Amino acid sequence: MDPLPVDLLLRVGVVVALLVSVAAAAFVDRPATLGARLRKRFVLGLPWGTLLSTGLVLAVYLLLQGGFDNWYSPVTIPFRAWSYAYPLGMLTAAFSHNGASHLIGNLIGTLTLAPLAEYAWGHFPRRRGSQTFSSLRTNPYVRAFVAFPAAVLAVGLLSSVFAVGPIIGFSGVVFAFAGVALVNYPLGTVVALAGGGALRLVYNALRAPTLTASGRPTYVSPWWADIAIQGHAFGLLVGVLIGLWVVRKRGRRGRPSAKRLWLGAVLVAVEQSLWAVYWYRGGDTYVLYRAAGVMLIAALAVLVVIGVVARDDPLFEWELGADSGVVRNWQVAAGVLLLTTAALAGPAVPTNLFTADSGELPGEERTVRDYEVTYAENVPNGQISVVDVDAFGETTAVNTSGVIVRSSERGIWTTSVPKGRLAFDGRVAVRLGGVGWRETVYAQRDGWQVLGSGTAYRVRLDSGESGRVVYTSDPVTAGPTLAGRNVTVVPTRDTYRLRVTRQDGSANGTAALPGKNASVTIDGLRFDRNTSGVTVSYNGTRLRLLTRETYE
Repeated sequence: MDPLPVDLLLRVGVVVALLVSVAAAAFVDRPATLGARLRKRFVLGLPWGTLLSTGLVLAVYLLLQGGFDNWYSPVTIPFRAWSYAYPLGMLTAAFSHNGASHLIGNLIGTLTLAPLAEYAWGHFPRRRGSQTFSSLRTNPYVRAFVAFPAAVLAVGLLSSVFAVGPIIGFSGVVFAFAGVALVNYPLGTVVALAGGGALRLVYNALRAPTLTASGRPTYVSPWWADIAIQGHAFGLLVGVLIGLWVVRKRGRRGRPSAKRLWLGAVLVAVEQSLWAVYWYRGGDTYVLYRAAGVMLIAALAVLVVIGVVARDDPLFEWELGADSGVVRNWQVAAGVLLLTTAALAGPAVPTNLFTADSGELPGEERTVRDYEVTYAENVPNGQISVVDVDAFGETTAVNTSGVIVRSSERGIWTTSVPKGRLAFDGRVAVRLGGVGWRETVYAQRDGWQVLGSGTAYRVRLDSGESGRVVYTSDPVTAGPTLAGRNVTVVPTRDTYRLRVTRQDGSANGTAALPGKNASVTIDGLRFDRNTSGVTVSYNGTRLRLLTRETYE
């Protein structure tokens, strides 16, 4: 009998340890009232709206994005919120994800934060005089299985419609859950975030019980540059406004204290990196405004506290003809929060009104149905440069380099694979598709590092059936000279060529780069190629001139 795998034993150990730990805590505390409290607020004591929302997000990833076939690399390009001219992206972006880690992070956030928001609202109404089942509004099954999921869909659509840039992911809705929970249960929200971290740890422990790592080069952007800060802040404020409406309906006895709410708001904002306000300068350069982010967090905490905890005493009264009214303290704070939410949403409208440039694409492209794929360097970004905005010395008019994907029908123009990532990985899959179909185009780079200079390289696009070179770099001349001769590597569509020129211009010659274990002589210089490089020799002098570019 073969011994059980170590990883399986470790996974079983994780599950058993957690079950024993939870059971021991339950036995010692005997929380007999927990189930009863849940049943007072939830149908059968379960947050059905949360579970349905989680199932919807998972179904979109598995079925619509092709996660069943490619768990770690689903189709994402057609399911982003590119523009108002592309309704499919607007409808699906909030419920789609970049990959497995992105999905798992948002599912964990939903499972930890959404039950708090759903509990605050409840399946059974708490307003005095309300009777269960007396109307659709008071029907617990409608509230659990229709109203809460409908609110989730509505917030998800808002997060797509009012997001700046082609967003993807459920995080805007997750932040709305956090906003509702924060206003009602501030410290409970902090605990829920910590619980989310614990769940991620358990998930990673089950997925990879042991991990071996060592130092290696990698291609990464700053972690804060991957945060959709505007979408996260918008979702949180929408949730805060919803939570404010919920908590104000309960009267003062149901509101948290000002100190607890302020502390919860600050901790949640810091934990969720809402201070990470940044801009980009194109290419791989980003600017982080950390100090401004901290000041914004402080201002947000004050507004939330005033909106939730402030007394109902009138701040001032107004009278205009036959009309009159009273403005209260909390209403001013709520108004500022609403205006802030609108200010965050406002820039999304002009940004999402444009579509992709329909002019000629730079370089030679491959066509996959309505998609055009090419590679180019230092070209204007056709999706960003349409709207030229200057702010804080930065601008949206940037150039880009890498694998470009365009669909005029969908309003898509994007650098799917940056130049730096392709240079690092060597071969990258670009997944295209739509509802009911998927196809992959591979971008592949090959090149030669030239002694004392840069790299001469080519980029090939391959759909699996055929492939061709669509881009060649500029020729690269080696730094050292040999016998008064300069050697230049010239990439072409078919091969690499060696060009030898004399410094006085008296003679020159060219030849194709020799094959493996072959040689060629040009104007007295002998070039020998082995597995990984090319050497050049003349009268007993020998240099390693070229080295094959390698990738991670």
